[in-house]
Amino acid sequence: MTHRADIGIFGGSGFYEFLPNVREVWIETPYGPPSDQIALATIDGKRVAFLPRHGKHHHLPPHKINYRANLWAMKELGVTRIIGPCAAGSLQPHIKPGDFVVTDQFVNRTWGREDTFFDGPITTHISAADPYCEELRQIAIGEGKAQGIPIHERGTVVVISGPRFSTRAESREFQSHGWEVINMTQYPEGMLARELGICYVNIALITDYDAGLEDDPSVEAVTHEGVLKVFQENNHKLKDLLYKMITTIPLTRGEHCGCADTLKNARG
Repeated sequence: MTHRADIGIFGGSGFYEFLPNVREVWIETPYGPPSDQIALATIDGKRVAFLPRHGKHHHLPPHKINYRANLWAMKELGVTRIIGPCAAGSLQPHIKPGDFVVTDQFVNRTWGREDTFFDGPITTHISAADPYCEELRQIAIGEGKAQGIPIHERGTVVVISGPRFSTRAESREFQSHGWEVINMTQYPEGMLARELGICYVNIALITDYDAGLEDDPSVEAVTHEGVLKVFQENNHKLKDLLYKMITTIPLTRGEHCGCADTLKNARG
């Protein structure tokens, strides 16, 4: 492998414009092709690999993304840190469209997705107690606050299969549990990174109130058009945050980061 990278980013095709002198490469994996070519660039002396999880032309719905191939391709490049921003809906009134949430927990409500690299013959049980890298989370929080972004330091994201949005009944259930964020791609992306010993952080850009708020009928349910509008209005903030995070993330993990040791005690 002649192509190398330090930091990986999953996101939408709009992020290409903040990468200088991009070189695109195909990475073959044992799990089939990743979502698209990977864009390689250098920022502040760090090699960055960017992959649009839905494909450059957004042709892959969330339930058709080859998550294993995407993560394996990053691993093949030598990536040890991944930033996984996403558009997401809010389930709680205090988390408003335009806010950012650095999630610290997820609840999986997807089905049928290939969600592990460990299909045997060795039985492997990875801990998911703290699924996101705390070192990267603190960097995201710190840089977001420094930029004046309305940022929530933690939150649970419930991941649904999509591509449809929630019914009002489903949304009420998610709200009743106290979960803050809803999205369609956070599982198994983050856990697959964890299985490979890669640090992973999610930054959710809130675009809507899912199926509305039960105690405020004036809040409309989510639409695809509405999601795109809010995302485009706040995309520059996310790009600035990603750029600053890349310059801040150390290439050597801190002594309290255990992401590289996920297989320790995972096998009998």
